[in-house]
Amino acid sequence: MQNQAPLSHIRVLDLSRVLAGPWATQFLADMGAYVIKVERPGEGDDTRGWGPPYLVEPGADGPGLSAYFLACNRGKRSIEVDMATPEGQEIIRRLAAECDVVVENYKVGGLARYGLDYASLKPVNPKLIWCSITGFGQTGPYAKRAGYDFLIQAMSGLMSVTGKPDGEPGAEPMKVGVAISDQICGLYSLSAILTALIKRDRTGEGEQIDMALLDTQIATMANQATNYLVSGVAPTRMGNAHPNVVPYQVFPTADGHMILGIGNDGQFARFCAVVGAEHLSGDPLYRTNAARIVNRETLIPQIAAIVLTRGTNDWIGLLENHAVPCGPINDLAQVFADPQVAARGLKRVLHSPAAAQVPQVGNPVKFASGPTTSDRAPALLGADTAEVLRDVLGMDEAEIAELRRR
Repeated sequence: MQNQAPLSHIRVLDLSRVLAGPWATQFLADMGAYVIKVERPGEGDDTRGWGPPYLVEPGADGPGLSAYFLACNRGKRSIEVDMATPEGQEIIRRLAAECDVVVENYKVGGLARYGLDYASLKPVNPKLIWCSITGFGQTGPYAKRAGYDFLIQAMSGLMSVTGKPDGEPGAEPMKVGVAISDQICGLYSLSAILTALIKRDRTGEGEQIDMALLDTQIATMANQATNYLVSGVAPTRMGNAHPNVVPYQVFPTADGHMILGIGNDGQFARFCAVVGAEHLSGDPLYRTNAARIVNRETLIPQIAAIVLTRGTNDWIGLLENHAVPCGPINDLAQVFADPQVAARGLKRVLHSPAAAQVPQVGNPVKFASGPTTSDRAPALLGADTAEVLRDVLGMDEAEIAELRRR
């Protein structure tokens, strides 16, 4: 697959750690790019130690493979390089000269002290596409601050609209259950890298890309951000309710919970007809979505009382037959047992010398022309050092052995 993959002609030097950068470079690897993950000798990416659970336990041979590390490092070649040494710096310079893309997430100015920043490496490779990922970007009063996902979720406004409303038990600002700010920044970075590659094909010029977690998380506040910009009123936490669509939230059923996601007036009319509540869809207070937003406080209790009369599966079976959007609230065991998830190939198992079976969540992008998930499992620390030095830099075994000794 990899020789025919869309990006099999692209070579990537991955100097990033944790999630945002690795999330972007894993996609590039899935699409066939030759991704070289540079890691600290003996320790590697911080997330190798973010366990349990571990697929390969840490020990005397190295930090092992945590489940977290497995989530974002498929398809890459791991090499150990100490960039604090002149030899390590020279290896990275030589690799940058042979690569199309560099992705890094060091603090602003962190690579300059090693002579490995963009300004230092651009003369080595003028066509290089350089993507820096930081918490706050390369400019501005916060540029030198460290940025972490949880902090960014708070500062971007995301937590101000996530969680139970004030006055309800347990009400407080709430983060999303995954590191969504890191992932979003990784996806925006990926889009920027691919755009720069297309630009380079046309102009022959490289590019320096400045990505910030805060910027990308604010950009994805979407309707909540524009609601504020249009109205001048900052949105607040609404639990599972939607600020612009009603009814669009969680409802208790006779045996659990379900989602109603009614997005237009036709769906609302069908829902009312199915549940025997035509009086609601005929009432001017609820007939249109705009009216339902204004009068949600009286409408929602009436719908909640109806939904409590049946179990979740009964409701889903009934409503889906009438094209009313609804669904269960699954845990991850239920997710991966779902026949739709199985049919789409989201659960994958790869194989490597480190472990007979390496579970993975497959790339969600589907190409008619071929696979889009790399079959190369996440590597043990430094497993590919000799291969990369030999195949990319042309070193012989004696040179590699001398570097290891030193």
